[in-house]
Amino acid sequence: MNQASPDIRTVAETGSTNEDMKALAREGVGEGTWLRAERQSAGKGRMGRTWEDASGNLFTSTLVRLSPRDPSPATLAFVAAVAVHEILSDFTGENALKLKWPNDIMAGHAKLCGMLLEREGDAIIIGIGINITDAPDVPDRMTTCLAMLGVTHCDAASLLVLIAERFSLWLERWRTYGTEPVIRAWLTRAYPAGTPLIASLPDGERVEGRFETLDSEGALILRLADGVNRAIHAGDVFLV
Repeated sequence: MNQASPDIRTVAETGSTNEDMKALAREGVGEGTWLRAERQSAGKGRMGRTWEDASGNLFTSTLVRLSPRDPSPATLAFVAAVAVHEILSDFTGENALKLKWPNDIMAGHAKLCGMLLEREGDAIIIGIGINITDAPDVPDRMTTCLAMLGVTHCDAASLLVLIAERFSLWLERWRTYGTEPVIRAWLTRAYPAGTPLIASLPDGERVEGRFETLDSEGALILRLADGVNRAIHAGDVFLV
C-alpha cells in the first residue's frame, strides 16, 4: 500500500495538536496529514500528564486510518518510536539514544521525546513531542533536549519533514509484513535485556523487574526477582 506524500499543516499556537487532529479525523482527513504547532498550551502525555510548552520544540500529531487487515493498532506505538528514533539518531549519533517502552526516546536516564496514541473512530491519533531547544521541568523525571546533546543545526519544521517521511516508510512495512520487523527494530534500539525497570500500572500496582523482551504484540516482558516473567500491557515504565 503506497503512502501519500505528507500534508504538513502548521499553526502558530493551539491547545493540543492531538485534540485538533481528532477534529480533523472526524472531518475525514486522510493519512499523511500532520499538524504542527509552534506553541502548544494544553498538551498531554501518557497517564494524563501535561506536556509543557517550550517554543522551539516540536509539537505534532498525525493519524492512521485503520483497516480490518491491519496489525494491532496498539503496535503503532512502536512504528512511531522506531521512525522517530532513526531520524533523531542521524543528529545525535547511533548510540546516543535508547527506546523505553513503549515509545519514549531517552538519552541516558533523561527523556528527549514522548508520544501519545489516542483512538478517534477508525483513526489512531499519534502525538509526538520532541525537546529540541529546551528541556521542560517535569517533577518525576529527568529531561533533556537536542541542544543539550550538542545538536544545534536542527529546527522543528525541518525535523518534522524527515519524521513524516520515515514514519510513512515504517507504516508501510507494518502493513505489509506485520509487527515482527517493527518489534525487531524496536528491540535493537532499546535498553538491553537485564535493564532494571519499574512499571506503574493503571490500577496503582508497581512491578519491579528486569527488562527481558517484548512479545509479538508489543507487551513488555519483565523478569521478576523470583525468575517469573510478567507481561505488562499498559502502564508507565521508569528506569531504576
